[in-house]
Amino acid sequence: MRIENDRKLDFDDVLIRPKRSRLETRAEVELMRTFRTPHAGFEITGIPIIAANMDSVGTLEMAKALAEHGIYTAIHKHYPLEELEAADLSADLNFVTFGLVDDLSQMKEVMSALKAKGINKICLDVANGYTEIFVNFIRRVREQHPDCLIMAGNVATPDMTEALVIAGADIVKIGIGPGSVCETRSVTGVGYPQLSATIECADAAHGLGGLLCADGGCRTSGDVAKAFGAGADFVMLGGMLAGHTECLTDEQLKALPENNNMIEYYGMSSAEAMEKYSGGIAPHRASEGRVASIPYRGDVQNTVQAILGGLRSACTYVGAYKLKELTKRTTFVVKN
Repeated sequence: MRIENDRKLDFDDVLIRPKRSRLETRAEVELMRTFRTPHAGFEITGIPIIAANMDSVGTLEMAKALAEHGIYTAIHKHYPLEELEAADLSADLNFVTFGLVDDLSQMKEVMSALKAKGINKICLDVANGYTEIFVNFIRRVREQHPDCLIMAGNVATPDMTEALVIAGADIVKIGIGPGSVCETRSVTGVGYPQLSATIECADAAHGLGGLLCADGGCRTSGDVAKAFGAGADFVMLGGMLAGHTECLTDEQLKALPENNNMIEYYGMSSAEAMEKYSGGIAPHRASEGRVASIPYRGDVQNTVQAILGGLRSACTYVGAYKLKELTKRTTFVVKN
């Protein structure tokens, strides 16, 4: 046993210090970014926000709505292949999600079928990215799909960030337990404050030419700005995009009046999700997610505008003409 005494920070622990700026209006701020993928070897361009690969966020309708703004979506892994093939997907802005599977034939079938649409982005999502089996799985996926962008996680420390980049991940997802409907920290006692995790892991990823996605913990547009200021290349959002029309089935929309316009939003490691997709909680597992009741928020358009507006405002406060300049212009002030 050992204890680390250095203070670790979450988004609520800091503010961004304002700096003198020559920007005259928020409209001058450029949020689009272009990245070159270290392993896949091609460039991607968009606003580097990603809708989370949750069945109540990363839907096909959400992907269609966010693509109009140049925002990415990690489409959840529970869609049948036929539905993915029939969908009008943006080749530039969509990831297809897979979990940890021993047989790579399913992934090969899906990605081969979607190749005609130009889909070449894979999201490998597990709750615990620290296992050797996951690192080896990334290697195998990279071997099978050398020309695909691979985003993989989750981890929260520099050593494993480096391990995933070396194994073949272009983007590493960072975050253990910070999500609004995640209970990993309370159930297992394991986690890492998200702002410090982003700062430390960004340094590790960038040192190897890799990219970083801060996944979880953002509850406001100010938190999104802090994540980018901390060095994140991408920021993944779950709760901030949940509860919109694009997330809901027709049945859920029809039931809104009798449910007082409230919706159930749950984590993908919750008992509800495991019951829905796995027939219940396996004997060797525990639920690490919860169900939250959230208000129906209408179409996602207004929320997107608020997030992007807040992000542009943050850039004007520190004099960043482009989003990629934000981390260089950011000084965090720790609250007492």
